[in-house]
Amino acid sequence: MPHPQIPCCPAALARILRVVPLAPLSLSLTACCRQIGKRHPGLFRRLGDYSHARFVLNPVDLPIILCLAPNGGAPTVRALRGDCEAEARISGPLAALLGLVHGVYDGDALFFSRDLVIEGDTGAALALRNAVDDAELDLSQEIAAVSGPFGRFILQTAALAERRTGLCLARPEEDPAW
Repeated sequence: MPHPQIPCCPAALARILRVVPLAPLSLSLTACCRQIGKRHPGLFRRLGDYSHARFVLNPVDLPIILCLAPNGGAPTVRALRGDCEAEARISGPLAALLGLVHGVYDGDALFFSRDLVIEGDTGAALALRNAVDDAELDLSQEIAAVSGPFGRFILQTAALAERRTGLCLARPEEDPAW
């Protein structure tokens, strides 16, 4: 089976993230992550012994990293231009990281093709992967759910952005078994 081509992150997004203030982005990501935790309470419980570990998510095609601290179910996310201490670091193109969340790409295939690099405690990284897989997240739906009357607009915008960029911004609909 051929390895899927991972789309490139739009250069405009990388340029914007070089200058945008990261504190509001961090606050927004933390709020979103907490809402996801409320809608999927098993997500952080599934981390088990790693529920207080810190994870660096490094989209290598962007000038920032994300430092996720689950904090036993009260997560925080910090967007940084530098680095942060963490038990595990998961690096790869933004499209691969989003594709993992949405179940489009197989984590093992990405790892063995070296599109995804895991450093540090691989047990922590595996616990995070399993928790996210089990939750079957759809980030567009999650953001729309907390956006009130703007939810429909969020979904339409995400669908348009997905078509234009090739980035997986939502969980694909499953084909019916019959």
